[in-house]
Amino acid sequence: MKIIGLLGGMSWESTVPYYQVINDTVRRRLGGLHSAKIVLYSVDFFEIAELQRAGNWDGAGQAMIAAARALERAGAECLVICTNTMHKLVPIIEPAISIPVLHIVDAAAAAVKAQKIQTVGLLGTQFTMAEGFYRDRLRERHGLTVVTPNDDDQAQIHRIIFDELCIGIVRDESRAAYRRIMAQLVQRGAQGIVLGCTEQAMLVTSEDTPVPLFDTTRLHALHAAEWALAEQHK
Repeated sequence: MKIIGLLGGMSWESTVPYYQVINDTVRRRLGGLHSAKIVLYSVDFFEIAELQRAGNWDGAGQAMIAAARALERAGAECLVICTNTMHKLVPIIEPAISIPVLHIVDAAAAAVKAQKIQTVGLLGTQFTMAEGFYRDRLRERHGLTVVTPNDDDQAQIHRIIFDELCIGIVRDESRAAYRRIMAQLVQRGAQGIVLGCTEQAMLVTSEDTPVPLFDTTRLHALHAAEWALAEQHK
């Protein structure tokens, strides 16, 4: 079994399920007392969020590279970045380390395509919804069509993520807002909804939308577990 390097803490609320899903998958696959081999580096999200708000992506990138290198030194054989937004920095993180990055978009796209879905709605931070790093990978690498909420709804989602979900607050009125926004995306042709922020599964489930919901946290964690186990099944 290979050693998984988790780069988490962004927020820790969504890092917890990574550990749970990966270990549960390994136990189910191997049985008995088996558990995953994991190295975890958990950052102080306040520091990262301040860099994001300031638009200091160079500083955020250097912090991520330092953490990724620490994981590699600790024996990690792959890097799993436990957040969607910071995949924006994968192009500068990958060349700085010698272990592979297991990309969250690839894990999500594989699940979408397995259900033969062509058009997805994307929900996440404003960075994820408005910038190209996430949408372009879905479109260019995986051939999917992506629809996103309007600017006002993007701002509302972003606020809910940072002001509520990242600190463990789940509100019914926020769930109602998500339901409305997801319904609008379905009306615009979305055949499925990608939860492109690792905290959003705290708020909504498949019961909140008539189309398939793709929880990137769970999908990414499952992908990491299968990657780590692959050698044992060759």
